[in-house]
Amino acid sequence: MSSPKNYIYSITIIGILFFIFGFVTWLNGTLIPFLKLACDLQSDTEALLVTFAFYMAYFFLAIPSSFILGKTGYKKGMSLGLAIMGMGALLFIPAANTRNFSLFLTGLFVQGMGLALLQTASNPYISVIGPIESAAKRISIMGICNKVAGALSPLILGAIVLKGASEIEGKIAKASSPEMRVDLLNELAQRVVTPYSIMAAVLFLLAIMIWFSSLPEIEATADKYVEGRSEKKSLLQFPYLWLGVLCIFLYVGVEVMAGDVIGTYGKAIGISLDETKVFTSYTLWSMVVGYVIGIFAIPKYIKQQQALALSAIAGLLLSLGVFLTTGYTSIVFIALLGFANALMWPAIFPLAIEGLGKFTKFGAAILIMGIAGGAVLPLVYGWLVSSTTPPAAFFSIVAPCYAYILFFAWRGHAIGKQVS
Repeated sequence: MSSPKNYIYSITIIGILFFIFGFVTWLNGTLIPFLKLACDLQSDTEALLVTFAFYMAYFFLAIPSSFILGKTGYKKGMSLGLAIMGMGALLFIPAANTRNFSLFLTGLFVQGMGLALLQTASNPYISVIGPIESAAKRISIMGICNKVAGALSPLILGAIVLKGASEIEGKIAKASSPEMRVDLLNELAQRVVTPYSIMAAVLFLLAIMIWFSSLPEIEATADKYVEGRSEKKSLLQFPYLWLGVLCIFLYVGVEVMAGDVIGTYGKAIGISLDETKVFTSYTLWSMVVGYVIGIFAIPKYIKQQQALALSAIAGLLLSLGVFLTTGYTSIVFIALLGFANALMWPAIFPLAIEGLGKFTKFGAAILIMGIAGGAVLPLVYGWLVSSTTPPAAFFSIVAPCYAYILFFAWRGHAIGKQVS
Protein backbone atom coordinates (compact mmCIF):
# COMPACT_ATOMS: atom_id res chain seq x y z
CA MET A 1 0.00 0.00 0.00
CA SER A 2 1.25 3.48 -0.83
CA SER A 3 2.15 5.93 1.91
CA PRO A 4 -0.58 8.49 2.77
CA LYS A 5 1.39 11.25 1.02
CA ASN A 6 1.91 9.21 -2.17
CA TYR A 7 -1.71 8.02 -2.03
CA ILE A 8 -3.10 11.58 -1.98
CA TYR A 9 -0.64 12.68 -4.67
CA SER A 10 -1.64 9.76 -6.90
CA ILE A 11 -5.36 10.40 -6.40
CA THR A 12 -4.85 14.06 -7.32
CA ILE A 13 -2.92 13.30 -10.52
CA ILE A 14 -5.43 10.68 -11.66
CA GLY A 15 -8.25 13.11 -10.81
CA ILE A 16 -6.72 15.64 -13.21
CA LEU A 17 -6.55 12.97 -15.91
CA PHE A 18 -10.19 12.01 -15.36
CA PHE A 19 -11.10 15.70 -15.69
CA ILE A 20 -9.23 15.90 -18.98
CA PHE A 21 -10.78 12.86 -20.62
CA GLY A 22 -14.20 13.83 -19.27
CA PHE A 23 -13.86 17.21 -20.94
CA VAL A 24 -12.82 15.68 -24.26
CA THR A 25 -15.33 12.81 -24.21
CA TRP A 26 -18.41 14.91 -23.58
CA LEU A 27 -17.65 17.39 -26.33
CA ASN A 28 -19.33 14.87 -28.64
CA GLY A 29 -22.80 15.99 -27.58
CA THR A 30 -22.00 19.43 -29.04
CA LEU A 31 -20.04 18.13 -32.03
CA ILE A 32 -22.96 16.00 -33.27
CA PRO A 33 -25.28 18.95 -34.12
CA PHE A 34 -22.33 21.19 -35.04
CA LEU A 35 -20.86 18.80 -37.60
CA LYS A 36 -24.30 17.93 -38.96
CA LEU A 37 -24.72 21.61 -39.74
CA ALA A 38 -21.14 22.55 -40.73
CA CYS A 39 -20.54 19.47 -42.88
CA ASP A 40 -24.02 19.62 -44.38
CA LEU A 41 -24.97 16.10 -43.29
CA GLN A 42 -28.34 14.78 -44.35
CA SER A 43 -29.42 12.62 -41.40
CA ASP A 44 -29.05 12.11 -37.65
CA THR A 45 -27.66 8.63 -38.32
CA GLU A 46 -24.80 10.15 -40.31
CA ALA A 47 -24.16 12.73 -37.58
CA LEU A 48 -24.07 9.98 -34.94
CA LEU A 49 -20.97 8.59 -36.66
CA VAL A 50 -19.27 11.11 -34.35
CA THR A 51 -19.86 8.80 -31.40
CA PHE A 52 -19.15 5.73 -33.53
CA ALA A 53 -15.70 6.94 -34.59
CA PHE A 54 -14.81 8.08 -31.09
CA TYR A 55 -15.91 5.00 -29.14
CA MET A 56 -14.84 2.36 -31.67
CA ALA A 57 -11.26 3.44 -31.01
CA TYR A 58 -11.60 1.81 -27.60
CA PHE A 59 -12.53 -1.50 -29.21
CA PHE A 60 -9.52 -1.55 -31.53
CA LEU A 61 -6.95 0.00 -29.19
CA ALA A 62 -7.77 -1.46 -25.77
CA ILE A 63 -5.80 -4.71 -26.15
CA PRO A 64 -2.80 -3.04 -27.85
CA SER A 65 -2.93 -0.57 -24.96
CA SER A 66 -2.40 -3.38 -22.46
CA PHE A 67 0.75 -4.47 -24.29
CA ILE A 68 1.96 -0.87 -24.48
CA LEU A 69 1.43 -0.50 -20.72
CA GLY A 70 3.38 -3.72 -20.21
CA LYS A 71 6.35 -1.99 -21.86
CA THR A 72 5.93 1.55 -20.56
CA GLY A 73 4.28 1.11 -17.16
CA TYR A 74 1.25 3.07 -16.06
CA LYS A 75 2.79 6.54 -15.76
CA LYS A 76 4.48 6.73 -19.16
CA GLY A 77 1.45 5.05 -20.73
CA MET A 78 -0.78 7.83 -19.41
CA SER A 79 1.62 10.43 -20.81
CA LEU A 80 1.62 8.74 -24.21
CA GLY A 81 -2.18 8.65 -24.18
CA LEU A 82 -2.35 12.39 -23.60
CA ALA A 83 0.08 13.04 -26.48
CA ILE A 84 -2.00 10.92 -28.86
CA MET A 85 -5.13 12.84 -27.82
CA GLY A 86 -3.27 16.07 -28.64
CA MET A 87 -2.54 14.75 -32.14
CA GLY A 88 -6.23 13.99 -32.62
CA ALA A 89 -7.15 17.53 -31.58
CA LEU A 90 -4.68 18.94 -34.14
CA LEU A 91 -6.44 17.04 -36.93
CA PHE A 92 -9.48 19.26 -36.38
CA ILE A 93 -7.56 22.17 -37.94
CA PRO A 94 -7.20 20.71 -41.46
CA ALA A 95 -10.65 19.13 -41.08
CA ALA A 96 -12.17 22.57 -40.44
CA ASN A 97 -10.18 24.18 -43.25
CA THR A 98 -11.49 21.64 -45.76
CA ARG A 99 -14.86 21.02 -44.04
CA ASN A 100 -14.12 17.32 -44.44
CA PHE A 101 -16.35 15.14 -42.25
CA SER A 102 -14.14 12.07 -42.73
CA LEU A 103 -11.14 13.99 -41.42
CA PHE A 104 -13.15 15.14 -38.40
CA LEU A 105 -14.02 11.49 -37.74
CA THR A 106 -10.34 10.57 -38.07
CA GLY A 107 -9.44 13.19 -35.46
CA LEU A 108 -12.11 11.80 -33.15
CA PHE A 109 -10.81 8.25 -33.68
CA VAL A 110 -7.26 9.34 -32.83
CA GLN A 111 -8.52 11.07 -29.69
CA GLY A 112 -10.32 7.85 -28.81
CA MET A 113 -7.04 5.96 -29.30
CA GLY A 114 -5.34 8.18 -26.75
CA LEU A 115 -8.22 7.84 -24.34
CA ALA A 116 -8.21 4.06 -24.70
CA LEU A 117 -4.59 4.02 -23.53
CA LEU A 118 -5.30 6.56 -20.80
CA GLN A 119 -8.34 4.70 -19.50
CA THR A 120 -6.67 1.28 -19.70
CA ALA A 121 -3.99 2.69 -17.39
CA SER A 122 -5.97 4.95 -15.08
CA ASN A 123 -8.98 2.76 -14.23
CA PRO A 124 -7.06 -0.25 -12.88
CA TYR A 125 -4.61 2.17 -11.26
CA ILE A 126 -7.34 3.82 -9.23
CA SER A 127 -8.97 0.44 -8.53
CA VAL A 128 -5.90 -1.28 -7.06
CA ILE A 129 -4.04 1.64 -5.46
CA GLY A 130 -6.18 1.09 -2.34
CA PRO A 131 -8.55 -1.55 -0.87
CA ILE A 132 -10.74 -3.16 -3.55
CA GLU A 133 -13.76 -2.83 -1.21
CA SER A 134 -13.59 0.96 -1.52
CA ALA A 135 -12.65 1.05 -5.21
CA ALA A 136 -16.14 2.25 -6.15
CA LYS A 137 -15.71 5.16 -3.75
CA ARG A 138 -12.40 6.18 -5.33
CA ILE A 139 -13.81 5.81 -8.84
CA SER A 140 -16.79 7.93 -7.73
CA ILE A 141 -14.36 10.72 -6.82
CA MET A 142 -12.79 10.33 -10.25
CA GLY A 143 -16.26 10.35 -11.73
CA ILE A 144 -16.98 13.75 -10.22
CA CYS A 145 -13.82 15.11 -11.85
CA ASN A 146 -14.87 13.47 -15.11
CA LYS A 147 -18.49 14.59 -15.15
CA VAL A 148 -17.92 18.14 -13.86
CA ALA A 149 -15.56 18.53 -16.82
CA GLY A 150 -18.16 16.88 -19.03
CA ALA A 151 -20.87 19.26 -17.83
CA LEU A 152 -18.65 22.27 -18.56
CA SER A 153 -17.34 21.16 -21.96
CA PRO A 154 -20.61 21.37 -23.97
CA LEU A 155 -21.36 24.75 -22.38
CA ILE A 156 -17.94 26.09 -23.34
CA LEU A 157 -17.74 24.57 -26.83
CA GLY A 158 -21.43 25.22 -27.50
CA ALA A 159 -21.00 28.90 -26.65
CA ILE A 160 -18.16 29.09 -29.19
CA VAL A 161 -19.21 26.90 -32.11
CA LEU A 162 -23.02 27.00 -31.83
CA LYS A 163 -23.52 30.61 -30.83
CA GLY A 164 -26.70 31.82 -32.53
CA ALA A 165 -27.26 28.31 -33.90
CA SER A 166 -30.90 28.79 -34.93
CA GLU A 167 -30.06 32.03 -36.72
CA ILE A 168 -27.20 30.31 -38.56
CA GLU A 169 -29.52 27.47 -39.61
CA GLY A 170 -31.95 30.03 -41.00
CA LYS A 171 -29.26 31.89 -42.96
CA ILE A 172 -27.94 28.68 -44.49
CA ALA A 173 -31.44 27.55 -45.47
CA LYS A 174 -32.21 30.94 -47.06
CA ALA A 175 -28.85 31.48 -48.79
CA SER A 176 -29.49 33.09 -52.18
CA SER A 177 -26.78 31.14 -53.98
CA PRO A 178 -24.73 27.94 -53.57
CA GLU A 179 -21.59 30.06 -53.17
CA MET A 180 -23.09 32.07 -50.30
CA ARG A 181 -24.22 28.85 -48.64
CA VAL A 182 -20.71 27.37 -48.89
CA ASP A 183 -19.20 30.58 -47.48
CA LEU A 184 -21.54 30.40 -44.47
CA LEU A 185 -20.67 26.74 -43.87
CA ASN A 186 -16.92 27.42 -44.17
CA GLU A 187 -17.19 30.29 -41.71
CA LEU A 188 -19.05 28.06 -39.28
CA ALA A 189 -16.50 25.23 -39.58
CA GLN A 190 -13.66 27.60 -38.70
CA ARG A 191 -15.13 28.05 -35.22
CA VAL A 192 -13.53 24.82 -33.98
CA VAL A 193 -9.97 25.80 -34.92
CA THR A 194 -9.15 27.96 -31.90
CA PRO A 195 -10.64 25.73 -29.15
CA TYR A 196 -9.05 22.57 -30.56
CA SER A 197 -5.68 24.29 -31.01
CA ILE A 198 -5.78 25.29 -27.33
CA MET A 199 -6.86 21.78 -26.38
CA ALA A 200 -3.93 20.26 -28.27
CA ALA A 201 -1.45 22.56 -26.53
CA VAL A 202 -2.85 21.71 -23.08
CA LEU A 203 -2.77 17.96 -23.80
CA PHE A 204 0.86 18.05 -24.98
CA LEU A 205 1.85 20.09 -21.90
CA LEU A 206 0.13 17.63 -19.56
CA ALA A 207 1.80 14.72 -21.34
CA ILE A 208 5.21 16.23 -20.59
CA MET A 209 4.26 16.96 -16.96
CA ILE A 210 3.02 13.41 -16.32
CA TRP A 211 6.12 11.90 -17.97
CA PHE A 212 8.42 13.73 -15.57
CA SER A 213 6.15 13.50 -12.51
CA SER A 214 6.83 11.34 -9.46
CA LEU A 215 3.60 9.39 -9.87
CA PRO A 216 4.36 5.98 -8.33
CA GLU A 217 4.09 2.77 -10.33
CA ILE A 218 1.89 -0.07 -9.07
CA GLU A 219 2.17 -3.79 -9.56
CA ALA A 220 -0.84 -6.00 -10.12
CA THR A 221 0.82 -9.39 -10.03
CA ALA A 222 0.20 -10.46 -6.48
CA ASP A 223 -3.56 -11.14 -6.68
CA LYS A 224 -3.77 -9.69 -3.18
CA TYR A 225 -7.53 -9.15 -3.20
CA VAL A 226 -8.67 -12.75 -3.56
CA GLU A 227 -6.86 -15.22 -1.40
CA GLY A 228 -6.93 -19.00 -1.18
CA ARG A 229 -7.83 -19.53 -4.86
CA SER A 230 -6.17 -21.83 -7.33
CA GLU A 231 -3.82 -20.27 -9.84
CA LYS A 232 -5.62 -19.37 -13.06
CA LYS A 233 -3.98 -19.99 -16.42
CA SER A 234 -6.22 -17.92 -18.70
CA LEU A 235 -8.73 -15.06 -18.69
CA LEU A 236 -11.26 -17.58 -20.02
CA GLN A 237 -11.33 -18.98 -16.48
CA PHE A 238 -12.93 -15.75 -15.20
CA PRO A 239 -16.54 -15.85 -16.49
CA TYR A 240 -17.54 -12.84 -14.39
CA LEU A 241 -15.00 -10.77 -16.33
CA TRP A 242 -16.70 -11.54 -19.65
CA LEU A 243 -20.12 -10.86 -18.19
CA GLY A 244 -18.64 -7.57 -16.99
CA VAL A 245 -17.42 -6.75 -20.50
CA LEU A 246 -20.98 -7.04 -21.81
CA CYS A 247 -22.18 -5.02 -18.83
CA ILE A 248 -19.69 -2.24 -19.64
CA PHE A 249 -20.75 -2.37 -23.31
CA LEU A 250 -24.41 -1.86 -22.43
CA TYR A 251 -23.73 0.65 -19.66
CA VAL A 252 -21.58 2.91 -21.84
CA GLY A 253 -24.21 2.63 -24.55
CA VAL A 254 -26.97 3.92 -22.26
CA GLU A 255 -24.65 6.56 -20.80
CA VAL A 256 -23.97 7.92 -24.30
CA MET A 257 -27.69 7.69 -25.13
CA ALA A 258 -28.46 9.86 -22.08
CA GLY A 259 -25.52 12.23 -22.56
CA ASP A 260 -24.79 12.63 -26.26
CA VAL A 261 -28.08 11.59 -27.90
CA ILE A 262 -30.24 13.79 -25.66
CA GLY A 263 -29.62 16.78 -27.93
CA THR A 264 -30.51 14.85 -31.08
CA TYR A 265 -33.59 13.51 -29.30
CA GLY A 266 -34.62 17.06 -28.33
CA LYS A 267 -34.18 18.30 -31.90
CA ALA A 268 -36.28 15.37 -33.18
CA ILE A 269 -39.21 16.35 -30.93
CA GLY A 270 -39.11 19.97 -32.09
CA ILE A 271 -36.86 21.80 -29.60
CA SER A 272 -34.54 24.43 -31.11
CA LEU A 273 -30.78 23.89 -31.48
CA ASP A 274 -30.14 26.92 -29.26
CA GLU A 275 -31.65 24.92 -26.38
CA THR A 276 -30.61 21.36 -27.25
CA LYS A 277 -26.90 22.27 -27.49
CA VAL A 278 -26.68 22.38 -23.66
CA PHE A 279 -28.84 19.34 -22.85
CA THR A 280 -25.76 17.15 -22.35
CA SER A 281 -24.78 19.31 -19.36
CA TYR A 282 -28.08 18.54 -17.62
CA THR A 283 -27.38 14.81 -17.82
CA LEU A 284 -23.85 15.22 -16.51
CA TRP A 285 -24.83 17.43 -13.58
CA SER A 286 -27.30 14.75 -12.50
CA MET A 287 -24.42 12.25 -12.73
CA VAL A 288 -22.34 14.44 -10.43
CA VAL A 289 -25.10 14.21 -7.81
CA GLY A 290 -25.01 10.43 -8.09
CA TYR A 291 -21.24 10.34 -7.68
CA VAL A 292 -21.40 12.51 -4.54
CA ILE A 293 -23.88 10.06 -3.03
CA GLY A 294 -21.56 7.19 -3.95
CA ILE A 295 -18.60 8.77 -2.20
CA PHE A 296 -20.45 8.96 1.10
CA ALA A 297 -22.48 5.75 0.81
CA ILE A 298 -20.00 3.17 -0.59
CA PRO A 299 -18.96 0.96 1.13
CA LYS A 300 -20.06 2.38 4.51
CA TYR A 301 -23.80 2.05 3.99
CA ILE A 302 -24.16 0.01 0.83
CA LYS A 303 -22.03 -2.48 -1.09
CA GLN A 304 -21.04 -1.59 -4.62
CA GLN A 305 -23.06 -4.45 -6.13
CA GLN A 306 -26.16 -3.25 -4.23
CA ALA A 307 -25.60 0.29 -5.51
CA LEU A 308 -25.38 -1.12 -9.03
CA ALA A 309 -28.67 -3.00 -8.62
CA LEU A 310 -30.51 0.08 -7.32
CA SER A 311 -29.04 2.16 -10.14
CA ALA A 312 -30.28 -0.35 -12.74
CA ILE A 313 -33.78 -0.31 -11.24
CA ALA A 314 -33.76 3.49 -11.32
CA GLY A 315 -32.66 3.34 -14.96
CA LEU A 316 -35.57 1.06 -15.84
CA LEU A 317 -38.10 3.35 -14.15
CA LEU A 318 -36.70 6.52 -15.70
CA SER A 319 -36.55 4.99 -19.19
CA LEU A 320 -40.21 4.07 -18.76
CA GLY A 321 -40.81 7.73 -17.92
CA VAL A 322 -39.16 8.73 -21.20
CA PHE A 323 -41.46 6.36 -23.09
CA LEU A 324 -44.65 7.54 -21.42
CA THR A 325 -44.07 11.29 -21.70
CA THR A 326 -43.35 13.88 -24.37
CA GLY A 327 -41.66 17.27 -24.79
CA TYR A 328 -39.56 18.76 -22.01
CA THR A 329 -40.83 16.17 -19.52
CA SER A 330 -39.21 13.36 -21.47
CA ILE A 331 -36.00 15.44 -21.67
CA VAL A 332 -36.03 15.67 -17.87
CA PHE A 333 -36.34 11.89 -17.59
CA ILE A 334 -33.40 11.40 -19.97
CA ALA A 335 -31.29 13.90 -18.01
CA LEU A 336 -32.14 12.07 -14.77
CA LEU A 337 -30.75 8.88 -16.30
CA GLY A 338 -27.41 10.51 -15.56
CA PHE A 339 -28.17 10.05 -11.86
CA ALA A 340 -29.04 6.38 -12.44
CA ASN A 341 -25.88 5.84 -14.50
CA ALA A 342 -23.48 7.56 -12.11
CA LEU A 343 -22.55 4.62 -9.90
CA MET A 344 -22.54 1.99 -12.65
CA TRP A 345 -18.98 2.32 -13.95
CA PRO A 346 -17.59 2.72 -10.38
CA ALA A 347 -19.31 -0.55 -9.44
CA ILE A 348 -18.99 -2.61 -12.64
CA PHE A 349 -15.26 -2.09 -13.19
CA PRO A 350 -13.98 -3.24 -9.77
CA LEU A 351 -16.52 -6.09 -9.62
CA ALA A 352 -15.30 -7.35 -12.99
CA ILE A 353 -11.58 -6.83 -12.33
CA GLU A 354 -11.47 -8.22 -8.77
CA GLY A 355 -9.12 -11.15 -8.33
CA LEU A 356 -7.55 -11.09 -11.81
CA GLY A 357 -4.07 -10.74 -10.29
CA LYS A 358 -1.40 -11.03 -13.00
CA PHE A 359 -4.15 -10.70 -15.62
CA THR A 360 -5.23 -7.28 -14.32
CA LYS A 361 -3.76 -5.17 -17.14
CA PHE A 362 -5.07 -7.44 -19.89
CA GLY A 363 -8.43 -7.85 -18.14
CA ALA A 364 -8.72 -4.08 -17.85
CA ALA A 365 -8.04 -3.80 -21.58
CA ILE A 366 -10.82 -6.29 -22.35
CA LEU A 367 -13.18 -4.25 -20.18
CA ILE A 368 -12.15 -1.03 -21.91
CA MET A 369 -13.10 -2.67 -25.23
CA GLY A 370 -16.64 -2.72 -23.90
CA ILE A 371 -16.71 1.07 -24.22
CA ALA A 372 -17.53 0.38 -27.89
CA GLY A 373 -21.14 0.20 -26.68
CA GLY A 374 -21.06 3.98 -26.95
CA ALA A 375 -20.38 3.57 -30.69
CA VAL A 376 -23.07 1.00 -31.44
CA LEU A 377 -26.19 1.90 -29.45
CA PRO A 378 -26.55 5.52 -30.68
CA LEU A 379 -26.38 4.28 -34.29
CA VAL A 380 -29.07 1.72 -33.51
CA TYR A 381 -31.17 4.59 -32.12
CA GLY A 382 -30.56 6.61 -35.31
CA TRP A 383 -31.78 3.67 -37.37
CA LEU A 384 -34.83 2.95 -35.20
CA VAL A 385 -35.99 6.56 -34.88
CA SER A 386 -36.52 6.72 -38.65
CA SER A 387 -39.30 4.13 -38.35
CA THR A 388 -40.85 4.93 -34.96
CA THR A 389 -41.18 7.76 -32.43
CA PRO A 390 -38.11 9.06 -30.55
CA PRO A 391 -39.51 7.93 -27.12
CA ALA A 392 -40.23 4.42 -28.42
CA ALA A 393 -36.82 4.12 -30.09
CA PHE A 394 -35.05 5.37 -26.97
CA PHE A 395 -36.93 3.03 -24.61
CA SER A 396 -36.51 -0.05 -26.80
CA ILE A 397 -32.73 0.37 -26.61
CA VAL A 398 -32.05 1.41 -23.02
CA ALA A 399 -34.60 -0.70 -21.10
CA PRO A 400 -33.09 -4.12 -22.04
CA CYS A 401 -29.64 -2.74 -21.20
CA TYR A 402 -30.71 -1.78 -17.69
CA ALA A 403 -32.32 -5.21 -17.25
CA TYR A 404 -28.98 -6.90 -18.01
CA ILE A 405 -27.09 -4.55 -15.72
CA LEU A 406 -29.52 -5.54 -12.97
CA PHE A 407 -28.72 -9.21 -13.66
CA PHE A 408 -24.98 -8.53 -13.42
CA ALA A 409 -25.47 -6.75 -10.09
CA TRP A 410 -27.55 -9.54 -8.59
CA ARG A 411 -25.81 -12.60 -9.98
CA GLY A 412 -23.45 -12.07 -12.91
CA HIS A 413 -20.59 -10.48 -10.98
CA ALA A 414 -20.26 -13.59 -8.76
CA ILE A 415 -20.32 -16.30 -11.44
CA GLY A 416 -17.01 -18.15 -11.31
CA LYS A 417 -15.62 -15.86 -8.59
CA GLN A 418 -14.09 -18.00 -5.85
CA VAL A 419 -13.79 -16.54 -2.38
CA SER A 420 -11.83 -17.72 0.63
